[in-house]
Amino acid sequence: MDFLPIFVNIKHRNCLVVGGGEVAARKIALLLRAGAHITIIAPELCTELSEQLREQLPRGAITHRAEAFRPDHMGDAVLVIAATGDPVVNREVSEAAGQLHIPVNVVDNPALCSFIMPSIVDRSPVLVAVSSGGASPVLARLLRARLETMIPAAYGRLAAYAAGFRERVKSHFSHPGKRRIFWEKALQGPFAEMVFAGRDRAAQDYLERSLESEADEAVQGEVYLVGAGPGDPELLTFRAMRLMQQADVVVYDRLVSPEILDMVRRDASRIYAGKERSKHVMPQESINELLVRLAKEGKRVLRLKGGDPFIFGRGGEEIETLAGQGIPFQVVPGITAASGAASYAGIPLTHRDYAQSCIFVTGHLKDGSVNLDWLMLARPNQTIVIYMGLLGLPVLCRQLIAHGLSATTPAAIVQQASTRNQRVLTGTLETLPDLTETAHLTPPTLIIVGEVVKLHQRLAWFEPEGDLRAGEPAASKKV
Repeated sequence: MDFLPIFVNIKHRNCLVVGGGEVAARKIALLLRAGAHITIIAPELCTELSEQLREQLPRGAITHRAEAFRPDHMGDAVLVIAATGDPVVNREVSEAAGQLHIPVNVVDNPALCSFIMPSIVDRSPVLVAVSSGGASPVLARLLRARLETMIPAAYGRLAAYAAGFRERVKSHFSHPGKRRIFWEKALQGPFAEMVFAGRDRAAQDYLERSLESEADEAVQGEVYLVGAGPGDPELLTFRAMRLMQQADVVVYDRLVSPEILDMVRRDASRIYAGKERSKHVMPQESINELLVRLAKEGKRVLRLKGGDPFIFGRGGEEIETLAGQGIPFQVVPGITAASGAASYAGIPLTHRDYAQSCIFVTGHLKDGSVNLDWLMLARPNQTIVIYMGLLGLPVLCRQLIAHGLSATTPAAIVQQASTRNQRVLTGTLETLPDLTETAHLTPPTLIIVGEVVKLHQRLAWFEPEGDLRAGEPAASKKV
């Protein structure tokens, strides 16, 4: 993040605005809504500001000094805005504020700002702030306009009701987790709908009854086994997103992208349980035991896995342990790596002209060996998708050729599918191992073998940072 998003209390505190034009007027109107006391430094005021000064409510909230800016105008200001239209004066204001460690915003000049003004969706006491960090104010405004249509005005009343009941809920439930669950139910259920419909009395009565009916008892722990998909956050399911926001703790794998992990509830604890070949941070048996222990402590545990948890994700082993211990669990499928990688590489897994079947296999077994049914894999008109096969790629290609597939059978390897770092390398069973070594590919990768790989050249639609094709230099493309 280029800027840390924070909300500052300036109610009844002194703020300095340097400039008397229309831009300054807009900034002053915003400061007044936050309850600030404002001093304007400007030789002259525009008509809008003059009227604002004359009709100000509350009285005394705005003071105008018809002077050119001097550093001693900073006084006891807790926040400064420079909106003069004169770059020399704006820089002087920025430097003077910086020397005194006072937050300063210079309109349309992020380089001189220590804070920036976001686009705001005001549903007081609920506030939503949107910023592009000064990169594209128009984009921030468009996002704000979209949010305005998605967030009803009644959310402010909903928050006010919650504030009124907060202490009662806190005293009723001794366990913080129980309070959070109570509010999640209330704010997503009939109570919220009654507030949105303007049935305030019914909403208050419903919340009263709900609070009285909830016993102050230990929270029942649960495990959410969620597939995070191949890497692109937009490929998550709605249900996955909802559970990611409810979890108290997340146990995540190496294949879960940082962008997806950022979408988990901010105050949830994070436990890394990633695995690489011959390098396991936590053995599978220990992960199983961890999930059981956390759930028995009353926590809602998000077990977040790349791809789909039931396709080479050991999800079956984990829920088998949970079921044996009587731990409640849910399973949320994800887009498996095969589907995600093939789609983003422009390689259909089946096609009536090239392949009428598709088979998924893993490139190494539990003991680290590669021991597959080669005759079954080497059938014609079939697509083979190989998970975790990068290190064993030379053996895989040799065995497929030895058991009947032509050395010229098209083959592809996809690295970090569906992300901006996706790379696609295509060749044949004979050439792919050497091409992969030359390209220095690293896990996670997925291998696709079959005639459908020929379609990559025509159907590749996704433009990541680099896309490698046999005999071509690495492309440099931006998403």
